[in-house]
Amino acid sequence: MKLGKFILPLIFVIGLVVYLSLFTVKEINQAIVLQFGDPKKIITTAGLQFKIPFIQNVVFLDRRILSLDPPPAEVIASDQKRLIVDAYARFKIIDPLKFYISVGDERVARSRLATIINSRIRSVLGKQSLATLLSEERSTQMSIIQEGVNVEAEKFGITIIDVRIKRADLPQANSEAIYKRMQTEREREAKEFRARGAEMAVTITSTADRKVTVILANAQKQSEIMKGEGDGIRNKIFADAFGQDPEFFSFYRAMQAYETALIGGDTTLILSPDSDFFKFFGNSGVIKEQ
Repeated sequence: MKLGKFILPLIFVIGLVVYLSLFTVKEINQAIVLQFGDPKKIITTAGLQFKIPFIQNVVFLDRRILSLDPPPAEVIASDQKRLIVDAYARFKIIDPLKFYISVGDERVARSRLATIINSRIRSVLGKQSLATLLSEERSTQMSIIQEGVNVEAEKFGITIIDVRIKRADLPQANSEAIYKRMQTEREREAKEFRARGAEMAVTITSTADRKVTVILANAQKQSEIMKGEGDGIRNKIFADAFGQDPEFFSFYRAMQAYETALIGGDTTLILSPDSDFFKFFGNSGVIKEQ
C-alpha cells in the first residue's frame, strides 16, 4: 500500500517531465531553443523535438513568405510634385538566430521594415520626376528600392522577396485642384468645339443658300428663255395665219378682245358705235335693214 502511494505521484511527475520535454515544430515554423534566454539550438525541420524542461523554452518563428503593408508615404518628386505612395512588401526570415537577436519578434521586425521601406521609397523616388513614377520605368525604381531594403534587412536575418507600389496618388488638395483645372480645360475645349460647329453651320447654310439662289436664277433664266422661244413660235404661227387669211385673223383677235373687255367685269366703256372696236358687230348694210 505504501509503495502504491509513491508510484502514482512518480508516474505523474515522469509524465509531466516528458510532456514538458517534448514539443512539435510544424511545417510552417522554425524554432529556437533558449536556455535562460540564451539560444542553444536552431530547429528548421518539422517534427517532434526535445528540450530540457523548466530550464529551456522554445520560440517559434514563421518560415513562410510574409506580407508587409507599411503606411503610405508622402514623396516629393524631383519636379517638386507631391505624391502619396502606398507600397507593400513580401519578406522571409532566413536566419532565425540573427532575427531573434536583432529584433526579437515579428511585430518589431515589421515596424523596423516599414520604416526602412518608406525611407528608401522617399530616397529613390524623390530623385525621379512625376512622369517617371507614372511610367513603365517605375519597375526599375522598385528594383532599386528592393536592393536597398535588402541590404538593411539582412542585418535582421530577413530577405526581401518583393517590393511593389499598390497606389500612387496626388494629395487630396492637389487632386481637387488638378480636377478643377481639368474641368476648366474640358469646358474651354467644349466651347471651342461649339464655336467651330456654329461657324461650320453658318458656312454650310450660306453655301446652301448661295447654291439655291444660283439654281433658282438658272431656272428662271431657262424659264424666260423657254417662254421667249414659245412666244416666238406663237407669234410665228400667228404671223403665218395672218399671212394666209388676214381678215379671219383680224376677226379672231377682235373676238379675244371682246371676251377680255366685256365679259365678267365691272368696267364701263363709252365708245362710238362706228368705232373700230365694234366693227365686227355689224356692217352698214345690216344697220340700214334695222
